[in-house]
Amino acid sequence: MKSMLAFLARWVVTALFVVAAVGVSMWLWHRYEDVPWTRDGHVRADVVRVATDVGGLVTQVAVRDNQVVKKGDLLFVVDTPRYTDAYAEANAQIASAQAKLDEARKVSARDVALGDLVATETHEQNVATVRTAEAALASAQAQRQTAALNIHRAEVRASVSGTVTNLDLHPGDFIAAGQQALALFDADSLRVEGYFEETKLHRIHVGDEARIRLMGDETDVIGHVESISGGIADDQTKDTPNRVLAVDPTFSWVRLAQRIPVRIHVDKVPAGALLVVGRTATITILDRQPPQGQHAAQQPVNGQRRKAAAQ
Repeated sequence: MKSMLAFLARWVVTALFVVAAVGVSMWLWHRYEDVPWTRDGHVRADVVRVATDVGGLVTQVAVRDNQVVKKGDLLFVVDTPRYTDAYAEANAQIASAQAKLDEARKVSARDVALGDLVATETHEQNVATVRTAEAALASAQAQRQTAALNIHRAEVRASVSGTVTNLDLHPGDFIAAGQQALALFDADSLRVEGYFEETKLHRIHVGDEARIRLMGDETDVIGHVESISGGIADDQTKDTPNRVLAVDPTFSWVRLAQRIPVRIHVDKVPAGALLVVGRTATITILDRQPPQGQHAAQQPVNGQRRKAAAQ
């Protein structure tokens, strides 16, 4: 009797192990083949390439590397004394042009008062002198406006709220107009982008909840699917000098699924989690039925084609 019980016990234990193995295998298959998830996720943000509109020596740097700034905060100042002198010179040119204009108008008014005593050619010359003086005054005023604009733009301020990065700027450095001085990560554009296999796109919809696990963290960042990329580059084709498309004639029997970028909006960040741009993450999409109309919003091209076909 005891041997029979031991035999049955071994069979039961073996059967339990087999069932457990089958269950785990099915779960793993579902996890890796059906559930939309990827380890190829990265924290992203728009980068503002901060540059100056005027050139010159840097006279002041008001921020430090990795500093958080708000929109409108002063970043650095370029050669303010030079542009202040240019503004003063423009004011002097305006005063000179105004004096010449006043004198020309007096001469012209005197010619009008004298009437026929002044030759016609002389009168025409005096009128032309007035117009020339007026044009010179307008030019001087425009130069003063440009000088005032240069003074304003010599103070470079943050166009967005974010974090300063790659700062290698010091007082005394020379910077040319249009030259990038530093980079600024836009805090409002902070997001996570995941690259999902194209075979799993049918289970990803705008609005689906996303669980984001940053590498090295133990808690999840919560977000939702904001958008799916409209396209990626075709690595099977290339342009030729005569603008005729060249297509790769080879075809691999084993083809890997393309990776499609999916943009994840961050909704909730746990305490202690650092959304540093460039960090890698594992992203899992909780598959849900999207609200009515979101499929159409994701397929504008197909919708345009159907409309064109109907016409």
